[in-house]
Amino acid sequence: MKVHKAGINTINYATAILAACILVSWFFITDQVLKFSILAVAALVYIVIIQFFRYPQRNIILNENVILSPADGKICEIKETVENEYLKTKCLQVSIFMSPTNVHINWIPVPGKVTYMKHKDGEFYAAFKDKSAEENERTTTAVKIKDGREIVMKQIAGAMARRIINYVSVGDTVDQATELGFIRFGSRVDLYLPLDTKLNVKLKDKVTGSQTIIGKI
Repeated sequence: MKVHKAGINTINYATAILAACILVSWFFITDQVLKFSILAVAALVYIVIIQFFRYPQRNIILNENVILSPADGKICEIKETVENEYLKTKCLQVSIFMSPTNVHINWIPVPGKVTYMKHKDGEFYAAFKDKSAEENERTTTAVKIKDGREIVMKQIAGAMARRIINYVSVGDTVDQATELGFIRFGSRVDLYLPLDTKLNVKLKDKVTGSQTIIGKI
């Protein structure tokens, strides 16, 4: 299984800790039940970490007329709202909750040019709660599409997540195969779309990053 570059350091640390657990258990613990219990728990945690950073190989079909899902997860909110940070206008918000079992790579949903990016430190409320969108740590990115309109994405850290990683910068030309970034251990992505977007998803739908069509522009 291929792992994502965002997890290399974490996996290296986990490997070292697993090796230490094996050595300590094998040479210093005589109780066989306790020894194999420690080894089993350490191995299970190690496997969970590996699968969290898995890097699926996906065939991404580029289409400038559709909005592809930026993340794996479940649609947890759809509503009309005002995007106050950058667009300062009314938008259609579509939110995707990513559980710790989902792939946590984030993709750019539309082709265009990155016009805005800003990171904000904050709290770590559960990502499925409404207040997480305003109060949690987040990174906001805007992409201008061919007709001049802009679509905003907000990567929001969750209760477990402690780092949002980004791979694009203002001025970059991007498409739907471009990786926006990665959020570690549970999180959420909010999309702010034009009001006339024709949605293809509904509340509680499961979506796959870079594959599921969220809507048509």
